[in-house]
Amino acid sequence: MTDSNAQAPNPSWQVENLGRDVRSYVAGLPPRKGILLAGGAGTRLNPLTKVTSKQLLPVYDKPMVYYPLTTLMISGIREILVISSPEPAHTFKDLLGDGSEWGIKIDYAVQEKPAGIAQALLIAESWLDNQACCLILGDNIFFGDGLRTILLNAATRSVGATVFGYWVRDPQRYGVIEFDAAGRVNAIREKPTDPKSNYAAVGLYFYDHRASSLARNIKPSSRGELEITDLNRLYLEEGNLQVERLGRGFAWLDAGTHESLLQAGNFVQMIEERQGLKVACPEEVAWRMGYIDSDQIRRIAKASGPSQYADYLLRMLDESLPPSVLVTA
Repeated sequence: MTDSNAQAPNPSWQVENLGRDVRSYVAGLPPRKGILLAGGAGTRLNPLTKVTSKQLLPVYDKPMVYYPLTTLMISGIREILVISSPEPAHTFKDLLGDGSEWGIKIDYAVQEKPAGIAQALLIAESWLDNQACCLILGDNIFFGDGLRTILLNAATRSVGATVFGYWVRDPQRYGVIEFDAAGRVNAIREKPTDPKSNYAAVGLYFYDHRASSLARNIKPSSRGELEITDLNRLYLEEGNLQVERLGRGFAWLDAGTHESLLQAGNFVQMIEERQGLKVACPEEVAWRMGYIDSDQIRRIAKASGPSQYADYLLRMLDESLPPSVLVTA
């Protein structure tokens, strides 16, 4: 017979158990570091970016940089290098700190002059120290149930590169991934006038330990930049390029224009108000990944002072939903 007066166990205990399992799984993955490229002039967003970095602008209720940061975190990556232009570098440090309150380690580097996405691998070369990496663009936002599973699957590959394809209406604006009749990738072209596929290569790339050395073999394009498409093409020519297709249940947002920045904010607002669950909350991601415990969540909430954000963190500890359905960043 059940004692009706017995107190139910705190649901956060269940999440912490799941977090320990996730942390144990992540510990068994090949070593991999994360690079968050938050450089560039952001001129397409002027005058918003005249006095700050694009990646520090708000996307609804959080700075834009939180979104790619948490994508790296749910990929099992706990060592992250944030690359920014010189002027806002101190602001990124003030915002993110050393990452320790989220159970991760954040370092910083400066991109003196933007020269293509692949340049990030040269800036990070000594920091990577011959380890595999995941490179993400600071204005890319990903959302979808099952995202963590796809990312952790990519993280298991110790050889070659993994890129992600997303179906778009206007592929000629992007790097396009093309496939043969059997569905195998056979070409990647940068902004082709005659795209053979609607799959755009998004700003998220997993590379093995050779990425920086291979990037050194890339010649600048007509734009004077080191194109990430050229690096991906090198892996493809070796037969070492994998493509993960993000299906209809996923959202990929590039918040690099006024229109797309507004759309991204509206999207996040709609999800959060409908579900009551936050998107890209680093404290929550760290807790669900087993990087921090419930006591740390309480400390962060207390230090945050009275706010809706702090209330959410505390309410999260008492949730009654199964934690397995709440793993999306």
